[in-house]
Amino acid sequence: MPTVSRPLQTFAALSLLLSAAIFGFFYAWVCSTMWGLDAIDPRVAITAMNGMNDSVRNIVFAPAFFGTPLVLAITAGLSFKTGHQSAATWFSLAALLYLVGAFLVTVTVNVPMNRALLATTVPEDIETARDIWRAYSSKWQVYNTLRTVVSAGVLGLTAMGIVRLVQAQVHAAAKT
Repeated sequence: MPTVSRPLQTFAALSLLLSAAIFGFFYAWVCSTMWGLDAIDPRVAITAMNGMNDSVRNIVFAPAFFGTPLVLAITAGLSFKTGHQSAATWFSLAALLYLVGAFLVTVTVNVPMNRALLATTVPEDIETARDIWRAYSSKWQVYNTLRTVVSAGVLGLTAMGIVRLVQAQVHAAAKT
């Protein structure tokens, strides 16, 4: 079994870092952000959510959201090219799972919901605002929970790819 090249080690580590970052991002929305917004005046929650959705499009978030599937695919390709087919399979599955279960869900469900909320005038009447917020928040959280579970799976698949690479490295070292 071949040794693990420095570029493959680097991309595997970057894959793990980005997978963990995007999982942590979605997870934070599940266990604190949305619960906090659900607990406050819905007029404030709508305004705050719009502000957070606007601020998330930034240079710090972009690598985790957009880079994760790309880096996982590169890692899979490097793994395959260097004879680590088992690791390549794990990294490929991670990239595919992220694309379908997190990236596509975000762009086809969560982002359109965010745009619709932004286009909604925040009502002065608290009951009307509560109805708007509840309808938005409950559906948005279902899809965010899906993204979170999927991202946890991506993180696990990435870890398994790395385990396969470590096993290959140990096996190669034992042969010398």
